[in-house]
Amino acid sequence: MRATAKDYPSLTLDERGLCDLELLATGGFSPLTTFMGKADYDRVVAEMRLADGTLWPLPVTLPVDPSQVVEGKPLALRDVYGNLLAFLHVEEVFACDKEAEAKGAYGTTDAKHPSVAYLAKLPGHYASGKLEVIRVPPHYDFVELRQTPAELRKVFAEKGWSKVVAFQTRNPLHRAHEELTKRAAAQVGGGLLIHPVVGVTKPGDVDHFTRVRCYRALVDDYYDPNTAVLSLLPLAMRMAGPREALFHAIIRRNFGCTHLIVGRDHAGPGNDSSGKPFYGPYDAQEYMQKYGDEIGMGMVDFKLMVYLPDEDRYCAVDEVPQGARTANISGTQVRDDYLAKGIPLPEWFSRPEVAEILRETNPPKFAQGLTIWFTGLSGSGKSTIAHALTERLAEYGRNASMLDGDEIRTHLSKGLGFSKEDRDTNIRRVGYVAGLVAKHGGTILCSVISPYRSTRDEARAMSQGNFVEVFCDTPIEVCEQRDVKGLYAKARNAVAEGKGMGFTGVDDPYEAPLNPEVTLDTSKLSVSECADRIIDKLLELGYIQPHGHR
Repeated sequence: MRATAKDYPSLTLDERGLCDLELLATGGFSPLTTFMGKADYDRVVAEMRLADGTLWPLPVTLPVDPSQVVEGKPLALRDVYGNLLAFLHVEEVFACDKEAEAKGAYGTTDAKHPSVAYLAKLPGHYASGKLEVIRVPPHYDFVELRQTPAELRKVFAEKGWSKVVAFQTRNPLHRAHEELTKRAAAQVGGGLLIHPVVGVTKPGDVDHFTRVRCYRALVDDYYDPNTAVLSLLPLAMRMAGPREALFHAIIRRNFGCTHLIVGRDHAGPGNDSSGKPFYGPYDAQEYMQKYGDEIGMGMVDFKLMVYLPDEDRYCAVDEVPQGARTANISGTQVRDDYLAKGIPLPEWFSRPEVAEILRETNPPKFAQGLTIWFTGLSGSGKSTIAHALTERLAEYGRNASMLDGDEIRTHLSKGLGFSKEDRDTNIRRVGYVAGLVAKHGGTILCSVISPYRSTRDEARAMSQGNFVEVFCDTPIEVCEQRDVKGLYAKARNAVAEGKGMGFTGVDDPYEAPLNPEVTLDTSKLSVSECADRIIDKLLELGYIQPHGHR
């Protein structure tokens, strides 16, 4: 009998859980049909094998709070909107060994590794049992590109492809990737599956909406439709290097592929806390050579492609004629030297359609949204300087809105008091609103005491990088002299009477910023000089352009 949601505990799945559920439900994780139990989990971590000996490189588990799960009873699995997706008929709840999992699955306990950091935040227990899927997680974007394994195998059969090479990607494709993938298909004598991940990738990656628009433009205009297929993979990457390469190979086998392109440092997360790569550059290729036959997948090794400007062609780096000039642009250069500065990508590097999409969705910094956050004691000059800066920014083509502390208390945070909890709530609200404005291209100036460093850091995180902190480092004696409302005197009198007000700078601490972009002492600088210093910093950071550059 099918379970109903009423009276059963519920678990809201995070993005990794949603991706894992979908691939379990559709057969992308075959032979897995549910989240791993303890026997499978322990052996996968230690030996890369399920309990029955089948090769499987990485844990696929369901984190739970053991106090909210009962063995023998269903657990309703939901998305963030409350939609019921599945029931897990819980058969076991077991403690995970976070250290063993980190070392075994990811080869490190360094918290700079995305999966180690994710693991550290989990409640420490996993649940398993029979999975009863009600519906796969719904998607409303690029629906025509979201084929299940069965659907994609049918496409390959209809095209008559007996060999299919998959290209795993989480970045936009440029001319070098185009050349590489076409060569790979020719090498195996079959079709090409461009299979980008649209689930969880590396923090900081280009969003999947932008990437898929690029893939589609490239496939539609520059690939023969009889030789290439674009389809999306709802995978939560673990960034686990060599083990991840095997993970990708098994998944693509389930989708009907026979080969996988495996690159240098495939699915590596970059450098660890000491600045060294987490994995060796060829570890993933070595794993595929060792285990490929057992998985049933061949490998096409990803060779770095470079451009020969004198011959107007690409070739593999190990095939470059002696003495030939070469050209290449790194991902960092694309972001920092071209897109951030509004410089067009050269046509030899990227197709015009792809370059235009990247330009639209990654405008130069002077056209991006921005939060300028003024912090400092009451009376330090925050609002006065912010008002002046609003006019100066308009001079440079940036029209700014302002969130002032007093106005925020009247409208956005009416009813909140001045306890630490209420102050944190107030700042989080300001940070959230500012982040939304900046995310959608607006400029917002926030003038708030914001005495606590941690909540200011949260506000910075909400801005997604475009955040300039201005610290009005004005001596408290000067702030008191400017206090027309008499708040400092009132606070000191309250302290003298043993009552206390929790007033910042008197009987409540102010935690000065450690690394603000701009520091101002308004007792020594005029309002105009303060605005000039902020303008100089914004010019330096690229958020505004010098006069005459538009």
